[in-house]
Amino acid sequence: MARVEVKQLLEAGVHFGHLTRKWNPNMAPYIYMERNGIHVINLYKTVAKLDETNEALSKIAASGRKILFVATKKQAKDIVAEKAANVNMPYITERWPGGMLTNFVTIRKAVKKMASIDRMKKDGTFLTLSKKERLQVDRLRAKLEKNLGSISEMTRLPGALFIVDTMREHIAVKEAQKLNIPIFAMVDTNCDPRDVDYLIPSNDDASKSIDIIMTEVTNAVAEGLAERKAEKGDAAEGKSEKKDKAPKKKVTAEKPTPSPEKVDTKPAPVVDNVPNVEVNVEATKEAVAKEAKVEADDLTKVEGIGPKAAEALVAAGIATYADLSKGDADKIKGILTEASSRMAHLDPTSWPKQAKMAADGKWDELKEWQDNTKGGVE
Repeated sequence: MARVEVKQLLEAGVHFGHLTRKWNPNMAPYIYMERNGIHVINLYKTVAKLDETNEALSKIAASGRKILFVATKKQAKDIVAEKAANVNMPYITERWPGGMLTNFVTIRKAVKKMASIDRMKKDGTFLTLSKKERLQVDRLRAKLEKNLGSISEMTRLPGALFIVDTMREHIAVKEAQKLNIPIFAMVDTNCDPRDVDYLIPSNDDASKSIDIIMTEVTNAVAEGLAERKAEKGDAAEGKSEKKDKAPKKKVTAEKPTPSPEKVDTKPAPVVDNVPNVEVNVEATKEAVAKEAKVEADDLTKVEGIGPKAAEALVAAGIATYADLSKGDADKIKGILTEASSRMAHLDPTSWPKQAKMAADGKWDELKEWQDNTKGGVE
């Protein structure tokens, strides 16, 4: 993917922050200078953080999880809706429905109500209603379409949230934190970067700035989806080739070997001095560890594990679903807290259970379990 240049960000006005009196002190590392009472964002750090964000989003998209885009401010609405629709991802641009994540079951019921109204119109039941009832149903359908139409295909909790302006969407941030859902966001100088897992320090008020950042982000998501599609295609081709090229085993009768009439037996040679051979134990252990190294599984498919948590687990030696299924929740919690204090709020109680299903290949059962629980917390 072509990396965005600082010059392009500069032309789009990504570097403009808020008034100095409105700043959040936690944004100090990302501020370059102050001019005419306005903070200027360091665009070199913006590029670095954008690359990190794109890599993580690409991995989530490649794993098959949905990324929910949230932007209800006037400047961002149309841009986010267009860009998210291009990569077939859900988005919220009208208003954040309270409990959208923490009360997802109820939101799904509202979406199903919308689908049932569509079925009524198709099978002719709608025409049997009185004129007043038809008007009421039409109004309800229009209201549901406006608020929830963009998430009608989101059947389970998203794998991540991408937010434009965390100050305005503070309810979405709180709900995602409660359910351990990774948060990606455009963060201006008046926002708190501690609330976000992956931040992009940038101007979240100008439409040009939002457009260039959203273009880069959705391109990364599109790459992840293309990678997933290619993997599926390769897997399907591999299966068909195996079926076509299955070798037929030839059964051949083994000829019995004749037993010798005489066997010459010689005494074993006697060695007076046995040489002392030194064995490098550490080198042997390293060699055995290298041989035993198994390719790491995608742990982000377990509800509640984000890209950073997965990296911490792999670094601690928990690289596969089988390893995670045998893990102890308290030990896993200790590993995460030691890796970063920002992961101390994660609850790994259900992770071994989910990993066991994944290790056994019970993906449908795992998906059903995740749909019926809130953020992987039983």
